[in-house]
Amino acid sequence: MFCKTLAAAGLLASLAITAVHAATAPTISVSGSKFFYSNGTQYYMKGIAYQLTEADPLIDTEQCQRDADLMSTLGANAIRVYHVDPSGDHDGCMSAFAGAGIYLLVDLDTFTTAIDPTNTSWNQTQYNAFAKVMDAFASYTNTLGFFVGNEVIALANQSLAAPYVKAATRDMKAYRSSKGYRDFPIGYSAADIAELRPMLQNYLACGTNSSETIDMFGLNAYEWCGNNDMETSGYDTLNTYAEGYNIPIFFSETGCNTVPPRTFEDQSAIFGSAMNDIWSGAIIYEWIEETNNYGLISYGPTVAATAVASGVQAGISRTGTPTPVSPDFTNLQSQWATLNPTGVASSAYSPSLTAPACPSSTSGGWLVDGNVKLPSLGQTLATGTSTAAVSSTGSATGSAATPSATGKKSSANGGKEIAGMSAGLLAVMLGFMYWL
Repeated sequence: MFCKTLAAAGLLASLAITAVHAATAPTISVSGSKFFYSNGTQYYMKGIAYQLTEADPLIDTEQCQRDADLMSTLGANAIRVYHVDPSGDHDGCMSAFAGAGIYLLVDLDTFTTAIDPTNTSWNQTQYNAFAKVMDAFASYTNTLGFFVGNEVIALANQSLAAPYVKAATRDMKAYRSSKGYRDFPIGYSAADIAELRPMLQNYLACGTNSSETIDMFGLNAYEWCGNNDMETSGYDTLNTYAEGYNIPIFFSETGCNTVPPRTFEDQSAIFGSAMNDIWSGAIIYEWIEETNNYGLISYGPTVAATAVASGVQAGISRTGTPTPVSPDFTNLQSQWATLNPTGVASSAYSPSLTAPACPSSTSGGWLVDGNVKLPSLGQTLATGTSTAAVSSTGSATGSAATPSATGKKSSANGGKEIAGMSAGLLAVMLGFMYWL
């Protein structure tokens, strides 16, 4: 009897694993400024930043299944992952998330291949690394899209790196076409820098050649802290800048924690009538609780940073059964449960949007003047131009302060901006997560 029971349990486990690996999801595509499921229903992103460690979080099927189950309870339908190993086996995790109706946004760059605003280039090594990540995830139906960079431009005087972001976009879109992949969007995730609004978002989408422009724009914004509203948070300004934007725009990181506990009141604005016709949702920072206190779940109690144990890094348990962090998890769950905009059906949507004008340079702010010629593969930003505005003819004009960012990949710590502080100061103060 015991043997029969054991055999039956083994069969059920085998069937469960097979089911996990077989899970698929309807694809999502872009039309105008909106995302749509393949059945024509508009897709609004309710996402979670999911980077458990420096390592690839999408190779441990059992962990992904546990997390996907709880994310489904939370109401999430997307995750954002900042760095992956393209040589890893992602089938189990991608199927686990697909089975829960959860889609993936993943950064193409790594710590060593990210575009560096202080030593700016777009070269063959970067191209090859980006292509490998795209190859690794192109076949999954729940791959929503890719970012060519996260907060490459982290200070107001680093905007000369923007043409290199755009060049990476151009070449990755061409690679996507050459491989016959479906047209999943390729975009950029930006730091919220007041001096560059709305120039950066407009520049990346401007021009008559759509093969050179981003397909979606994500903003890492932490302006809505505590009991705010559209005006006091500054969301009304963000809304104004985004109105009429010709591609999907969404919050690629949000969830201010300077006024605990987090009540996520900004979600009612993002998914409500004030914003849901313009914005396509938000990604909450972040899934795992770390020392920065942004986590929605915990895998276990914090231990000494020097402790050596399986699944523990820097004193944080990074595997196991996810336990909601109270009250933040429940607060977000309660918000999302009541926020379900229907949007518009793709069959009834006939956008007449046009690309924004390429912005002119501004004194002490945006340094790219108009629709400049993009760098070619292998080109490096000329020495000395990092302090000057570049015109559409390629000549340098004006001056600005020397960039002071570290140049490391921003990775999962994003902006997490503190209201009232300048973006430049914040970029220095906030730094990077423990592994950088």
